[in-house]
Amino acid sequence: MKSHYFVLAALVALSCLVACNKGESNVDSGEPYSSGNFNLKDVAKMLSALPLEDEQLCEVFDAVNSSSGNGYDEEYMLRDLLSTPGAGVGGGATKAGGYSTPLKDLIANYLAGNMTKAGAADVQAYLDELSSSQMQIYWPYSENWDGRTFPIITYDPGYGATSNVGYEISYTSEGLKVVDSVYVDENVAASRPVWVINKNDDSGFTPLQMYLGTKDGVSTKATTSENNKDLYMKSFTMLRNYDPWFAGGSEFFIRCGSINDFKAKKEEDLKLYTPSITDLMINVKRSQLGEEIPYDAVLITGWSEDLDKIAFMVTEDDGGERTSWKCEATVKFKSKTYGFDFEIPFNQNDDIVWRGQLTSSYFLKDDVVKGRFGDVNISFALE
Repeated sequence: MKSHYFVLAALVALSCLVACNKGESNVDSGEPYSSGNFNLKDVAKMLSALPLEDEQLCEVFDAVNSSSGNGYDEEYMLRDLLSTPGAGVGGGATKAGGYSTPLKDLIANYLAGNMTKAGAADVQAYLDELSSSQMQIYWPYSENWDGRTFPIITYDPGYGATSNVGYEISYTSEGLKVVDSVYVDENVAASRPVWVINKNDDSGFTPLQMYLGTKDGVSTKATTSENNKDLYMKSFTMLRNYDPWFAGGSEFFIRCGSINDFKAKKEEDLKLYTPSITDLMINVKRSQLGEEIPYDAVLITGWSEDLDKIAFMVTEDDGGERTSWKCEATVKFKSKTYGFDFEIPFNQNDDIVWRGQLTSSYFLKDDVVKGRFGDVNISFALE
């Protein structure tokens, strides 16, 4: 997930940020609603002003867990929040029976109560703008939540910042809600719940986890020749985070160019083969830094003994215009080496973690081969 900084995506300035009628606030209240645009900060302040209770916290927790289980970051898009409460990115089952007071109802009530001369149609128009804004709640380290503590709500300030102001929600012994402005950084987020309002940039991708267990050739045996094996990526370890923590975890693309199931019998058969590119996306959460994550992903099917070199590339997604890496895979046939030229696509702003050629002998030297590729470790196996 990446954040596009200070994107103005909707119609209204969510600037009337008084505390709910249950308590008080030390956050500036601002002016009533008027026409204009809202940004990440405005949404963070609005959420901090809602009369949140345990049920809404559980709703967000359910959604980020669903996203994480589908291979995405710990995220709850406002689009899903307003249409299918508790649904994560990638879909899947939601809470049976739903929620008695979903977060979307609190937002709608808040808008209706704070917008100047607004009617139901106006509120719905603003909700539609929120839904299309690509904004979301990102909850890093959500697995550490104790099920009780209320969050600090902050937003991505952009420009690579590592700290920001956040709005801390707490309740007094008398049940009065208090919202304070506090300092927040990644250490705070790792030790207590923090919701970050940022922009989603990964929902259009399909991560490897969404394929696992299917019959699409990613995680199942797909050998097309009895004598050939398949090349698997068995594990992946991220050795450093590639983006500021406000922007979320890291999306890695593993791209492999080769000749699948090569079994030419004569030189003329070489014309029958064209290189293919395997393109896999995996998301690594910030809490998984240094953790070896197991996979069972097919990179090449029908690994032939004639295969000489493959092209291998790992990038971390940062967007930008589409470009490509011109590279080559090679086979050895009757003591001669033949090259197959092709291009592996990536984005101009991507971090190139590693790219180059890997030889057949590299994968054959052990049952499981482990190597470091830039700031990631990857293990492979021919099975």
